[in-house]
Parts: sequence; structure tokens; C-alpha cells
Amino acid sequence: MRSVLVLGGTAEARELAAALDGDPQTRVISTLAGRVVKPRLPAGEVRIGGFGGPDGLATYLQDEQIGAVVDATHPFAERMSASAHTACERAGVPLLRVERPPFAQAAGDDWRRVCSLQEAARLIPATGRRVFLTTGRQGLGAFAGVDDAFFLVRCVDPPQPPLPRDHELLLRRGPFTLEGELKLIDRHRLDVLITKDSGGEQTQAKLVAARIRTMPVIVVARPPRAGGPTIPAVATVGEALAWLRRHDAG
Repeated sequence: MRSVLVLGGTAEARELAAALDGDPQTRVISTLAGRVVKPRLPAGEVRIGGFGGPDGLATYLQDEQIGAVVDATHPFAERMSASAHTACERAGVPLLRVERPPFAQAAGDDWRRVCSLQEAARLIPATGRRVFLTTGRQGLGAFAGVDDAFFLVRCVDPPQPPLPRDHELLLRRGPFTLEGELKLIDRHRLDVLITKDSGGEQTQAKLVAARIRTMPVIVVARPPRAGGPTIPAVATVGEALAWLRRHDAG
């Protein structure tokens, strides 16, 4: 039996864990950062919390005799991906990245691409006054200094201050429907959407709704990944399973 460590609490991570848990020749361990109060737990063994940096993760890989690591974390979880890259190099364990495709701009979309939340905040005065903010609960302080706009802040768990002065908090977990997103935009008279380029089908509806309502969208680009092109990457769970079979870990 070989052991596979799956990093991340994404839908792809849960799908991969479920597939591996059904194989009697595989021990699957999923690790969650612990930032979500009530996470959706994957199949198989689950470890919640950090490892103490790359050194701690490398020690864990050796102690648990991990045969392969699949980094299926959120596209913006750059710290965890960097730790995985360093730890796997030190421990001599093969690493795969499951990288969901980014959002695709379609005809009728009015997108403004930026590199940071701070840059997104600077665009607000020239873009809109009633903001649909869907960048998660981390980093909301970047918008705390924007005083002439209303923010509908949607995230899974309550965020920590600082927050925008004029805001309403909406605690919801996706997936979201197009009908629901349109109603939300109309009810709050929202005129600009700010989102991270996380990709995935679960959050596509807000982009379609913005297109229908002709709302501009400020899209925060993904950070560069540790290891870059040296780390093999796939877009689907099926491709990840095939990679694991090739490495005799699945």
C-alpha cells in the first residue's frame, strides 16, 4: 500500500480523495489549513492545521512514508504551495499540482485585470460605487480606506477587521446559481464586481450575472506558483489519477 497526501480543501481535492479512498491499495490523507470553521471534510484520513513550514512538512512526509503529494489547494494559496514545493524536494517525494483553469472572458464581459487587492481598491472610484466583493475573507483590509463606496462582502466565515466602512456582510458557501446572483445584484443595486481569478464552475454564475447586468468586473490575477513549470500540473482529477498511477502511488 502506498500513501498519498492531498493538500487543500477545494472541490477538486475532495473529488480526488473520494476516488483514492475507494482503492484498497491506497491510503489517502487530506490536509486542510483550518481557516474555515466548518469545512467540508473529504473521504479518507483528514489532518487539519499547518505543518510548521517546509521543514515540518518534509519531516511529516518521511515519517508517514508518503509516496506522492498532490497540491490541490486554492489557486491563491501560495504559501502552502511554496511549502509543498520545498518539502517535496527535500524529502524526495514526487509532487503534482492540480491547477483548475482560470476564468475565461466571454463576449460582452467588461473586465479590468489587476495584480493585487490593493490595485483593485484603487480602481473602485472610477468603476463603481456599489461593490460586490467576493475575494474571500483574507485581505479585506485593502478596501478599508475606500470611503465613498458601499461593499456587499460575501465569504464563508466572518472576516477579521479592518473592513470597509460602509459594508454589509453576507456569509454564504457556494455553489451559487445565476438566478440567485442576479437577484442579489438587483436587490443591492450593485454596479461593480471584484473577484479573484480562482476559476472553477462553482463561482462562474456571478460572472455571467455581471455580463447580463453589464457590470464591470475587476479580476485579481493569480500569484505565481513556487517551482513554476518545473512542477507537473494537470487540470482535472482524472488526469491526477493517471499521474498517480504512473508514479505507482494510486
